[in-house]
Amino acid sequence: MRPPNLRQAPCPPALPPGHESGQSWRSLMGLAFNEACLAAREGETPVGAVLIDADGRILARGHNRTICLNDPTAPAEVLCLRAAGERLANYRLTGSILAVTLEPCLMCVGALLHARVAGIVFAAPDPKAGALVSNLDGANLPFANHRPWVIGGVLAEDCGALLKRFFLARRKPA
Repeated sequence: MRPPNLRQAPCPPALPPGHESGQSWRSLMGLAFNEACLAAREGETPVGAVLIDADGRILARGHNRTICLNDPTAPAEVLCLRAAGERLANYRLTGSILAVTLEPCLMCVGALLHARVAGIVFAAPDPKAGALVSNLDGANLPFANHRPWVIGGVLAEDCGALLKRFFLARRKPA
């Protein structure tokens, strides 16, 4: 049996790169929230994401498009990774930070690990499918060779309320 990997994820920075220009985790999550609103307008589950580089520059933005693309691999996080990979002509996104309005699922966590994203900032926890804190410590899997840092709860109330309103509206009889 292989011994457990004792490496810990690096500590997250107090503020995102580029903070001297006034950027904060809340303002970065605000950009992801805007993407989530676009998803809701398209009839998609309102989840949005923004990926920044190590210097705080936006590499990609995305929102859920699984329904309109008929693609189960088209949530906001994966679309951000795809766009950034194309932009940088590299599948490794070392040093990047993802802000996403809902705790990522297992598929998205796997993609973030493979892309070598340095950090993940999420808003609302996902008790049903979240794979960073709710159901799994996906950033510290013993068999993975990459460990991003994680910050949760940034604008959680706003992002959670958007999701609740969206699902309540869908459940109302026509």
